Order: sequence, then structure tokens, then C-alpha cells
Amino acid sequence: MHRCQEVKRLRSKWEGQGLYIFFLPKYCDEMNPIELEWQHIKEDELAGQMFEDELELAYAVIDGVEARGKRGEYLTQRVKFRFCHST
Repeated sequence: MHRCQEVKRLRSKWEGQGLYIFFLPKYCDEMNPIELEWQHIKEDELAGQMFEDELELAYAVIDGVEARGKRGEYLTQRVKFRFCHST
């Protein structure tokens, strides 16, 4: 939430209209649904496994996401990003 002067100025007006603003901590995993999914992937799909390198871990995560999606009937889709390195 923006903490600029305009928001501070309008806050009491908004509250008078029934709009209340709540500031969340900088990191609030309880409010971020993806954190629960990652927790399940770590506990249910990856628990007890050892990985030789980052690539093996990456494939295990992909497999875990797909397995969790199938069990929960979620749509999963892999997206490849092209990274640009600045010099």
C-alpha cells in the first residue's frame, strides 16, 4: 500500500465512506496463497529426496507441481522465460 502524502490525506475521507486500509507486513506468507502450495510441494512431493544439482531439483519441482495439479485437478502450465543479462 502506498504511503504517499495523498493516500495519507485521503485516508480519513475514505474511512468516512466505509473504506478501511490495513497495512500488511512486508512479507506475510499467510496472506500469499502460493506459499501454501510451495509448502505442500516440499512436504508431499520433494520430502526425503536428495538432488545431485540444481537441474535435478528443478525437474523434481516441475514433476511435483504437475503431480499436485493432477491430484487436485488444477490446470498447470510451464512457462519459459528468456532472461536478459545486463552488463
